[in-house]
Amino acid sequence: MSPVPVTPERGWQLHTSAASRAAEAATLAVTPPHALMQRAGLGVARLALALAPHARTIAVLAGPGNNGGDGLVAARHLHAAGKALRVVLLGDEQRLPADAADALQAARAAGVPITDRLDEAPADLVVDALLGLGTTRAPEGRIAEAIAWATARGSPVLAVDLPTGLHPDTGQPLGAACVRATATLSLLTLKPGLFTGAGRDLAGSVWLDTLGVEAGAESARLAPAPEPRPRAHVQHKGSFGDVVVVGGAPGMGGAAWLAARAALAAGAGRVYCSPLDPAAALLDPAHPELMGRGTWWRSPPAELAAATVVCGCGGGGAVRAALPPLLAHAVRLLLDADALNAVASDPSLQRLLAGRAGRGQQTILTPHPLEAARLLGTGAAEVQSDRIAAAERLAARFAAVVVLKGSGSIVAAPGAKPSLNPTGNALLASAGTGDVLAGWMAGSWMPGREAHPVAVDAVWQHGHAADLALTRGATHPLLASALIDALHAAA
Repeated sequence: MSPVPVTPERGWQLHTSAASRAAEAATLAVTPPHALMQRAGLGVARLALALAPHARTIAVLAGPGNNGGDGLVAARHLHAAGKALRVVLLGDEQRLPADAADALQAARAAGVPITDRLDEAPADLVVDALLGLGTTRAPEGRIAEAIAWATARGSPVLAVDLPTGLHPDTGQPLGAACVRATATLSLLTLKPGLFTGAGRDLAGSVWLDTLGVEAGAESARLAPAPEPRPRAHVQHKGSFGDVVVVGGAPGMGGAAWLAARAALAAGAGRVYCSPLDPAAALLDPAHPELMGRGTWWRSPPAELAAATVVCGCGGGGAVRAALPPLLAHAVRLLLDADALNAVASDPSLQRLLAGRAGRGQQTILTPHPLEAARLLGTGAAEVQSDRIAAAERLAARFAAVVVLKGSGSIVAAPGAKPSLNPTGNALLASAGTGDVLAGWMAGSWMPGREAHPVAVDAVWQHGHAADLALTRGATHPLLASALIDALHAAA
């Protein structure tokens, strides 16, 4: 049993705080006293030595519960490894849980220096063992002081199980005081909050030590790298289906053409762009392989049903007219951007959308937090406060696959465990990258493929292209057109 890095290629199981506590309780019931904490502390010490092998001085901030006990066990091992080690105990030692009290006694017996003062002594590494899984409110008092102390040091921080102050399920800070870790060692299970919202920034690199425990059924999952989809020699462009992009109101035509170009790069057999601007050209001179079709959404129902349709990219208010026939007849329909805003403001469109699954039609919705909030009749802050719950509510309300975009994008679908995307970075914070995602997803959504795995795979690939750019030294946001090339090269 040793800590392992959580890499984006593998589909990792995630467990909520309730599921994690249940697994912990079941294990403690059949494990000798103190054994689980001994494993946890040893894992923390091993990772500390691996991440900071040249650190001479290490400060362990130990809180008043079992998270602090894990830190005390780690401190004993680090002291034995020859590190200049000190523990700052922030809690009443007379009220420590039994396991933590045993760890404190063993640390003292081993000669580990223990104090209750946050002094100015140097620390090449700080171990955050303040608060763990049971935290439900914002850190305050001395715990908040310790967080401020750790932040002021500017030293690398290894968080035990969770950065103190981070909600394990939502990835949002519980209050103003929250540890920003360089690395986090998640114990026994991986918690969803480490991979979405602010959690991705606050957790740093994430590692897992299962402590030899099988945690049981997952609550959610980190999306894995897509399986290769080789093409047979006998296949031709007709094998991969048609994509039609309906969007591009006056002044926003570029969004629709970006989506169309991404769809073709993703593998669609033929791609058409149907601009909502009646004066728009029906040709992208730089990409003549794309075809224009004026007012395609007025085609006969059989034609609307035959294609994968993307609606909304740069749609403006004009998209409202195209939605009723598309909602009624398109068998594979992806709604993005202004199409989502139009649905949010029109109960009749909402009824058409919610009824699609009952007609055997598949739908993918790709909102950012504000668009999701409009669909739910709430605010963006409420969506961000629990991104997983918001995505699941949308999926249930509209019987659709929902991609809630943002840091740690969520893919939710009725009857499925939510998927959290582990790829992507702030290089995607650029105009048009959402249009590229919509087009790429549609281009991957060939006849015979189900919407949910298509969405999971496309979101992973979209973020992975940005991650590759970051590893190659990119420092400026990716232009949407460059992102298409990056996706095509990485696929």
